[in-house]
Amino acid sequence: MKTKIGIVIIALAFIVTAGMAYAADVPPPWAYGFAGPPPATPAPPATPAPAAAPDTSMKSLPGSSSQFTRAQISNRYGPADWYPGDHPSMPDVVARGKQPEVWACSLCHYPNGKGRQENAGVTGLPNSYFFQTMKDFQAGNRKSSDPRKPNTTIMTNIAKGMTDDEIRAAAQYFGSMKWTPWIKVIETTTVPKTRPAGGMFLVENQEKEPLGARILETPENAEHTEVLRDPRSGFFAYVPVGSVKKGEALVKTGAGKTVQCGACHGPDLRGMGPIPGLAGRSPSYVVRQMFDMKQGNRKGEWTELMKPVVANLSDEDMLNIAAYTASQTP
Repeated sequence: MKTKIGIVIIALAFIVTAGMAYAADVPPPWAYGFAGPPPATPAPPATPAPAAAPDTSMKSLPGSSSQFTRAQISNRYGPADWYPGDHPSMPDVVARGKQPEVWACSLCHYPNGKGRQENAGVTGLPNSYFFQTMKDFQAGNRKSSDPRKPNTTIMTNIAKGMTDDEIRAAAQYFGSMKWTPWIKVIETTTVPKTRPAGGMFLVENQEKEPLGARILETPENAEHTEVLRDPRSGFFAYVPVGSVKKGEALVKTGAGKTVQCGACHGPDLRGMGPIPGLAGRSPSYVVRQMFDMKQGNRKGEWTELMKPVVANLSDEDMLNIAAYTASQTP
């Protein structure tokens, strides 16, 4: 009997944790790639595990004639390009970067610019928006509300090492490609059990767990995404039941809390002029940006226009908005 009671208590505790509303200034951890909020006191550094022997075996992917080792796949200054025919010829800063400070754009964002849940999809962004974003990074106007997330600091260092000509070359390259479907949105109450890993959530086994009040964005194929950096392997976004409909009301009418998103991002949410599209983009990324803007951690030219838009949005509102925008066809 005690064992059964203990199991019930543990299960209830998980449901409460997964669905709990954090304080208004605490970033929703799921959007930043973590299972829970930052600890009150930083944990002591873990003892590093013994280094494993490097995997030198040749890896391959369906539809690609190339083979690469793990080291080649994750090379910061010339990562693997599995499908050269899927994209235009890459400029040097995208394909190889510039040692030591500028990593190749194609490493994290892929040669097709689709990116992964821990960073951003940059394909299809207006050139002027891309350029201004990089200048904001250079100026220190882009910071993460969750201090545990390293991407923003990495991007700041990369941006500071790039010339204006290199930024323009990257902007023109990624802007020349259209954003196409990459994320499948699924409304549900239970999801595969996952573990956080480098800003992503990876499915561990066949177990299920409650979704609660969060969005779980996870690769369609963990090995293809985490190990092989497969630019053709997209993501699932599990969202709470009813969140897409609630998000539609916020996006289309403002629901008394904000303004219509289509006023700036276009009636189809595919962007308008220098304003980027939202349709089909990563919901984790969208929530991160709204939260960072609300907290004043993301600043810059375009952010000033967004501050009053997000000022009255709750974490739940942001979740619902992102669920809806991610579900739309880009």
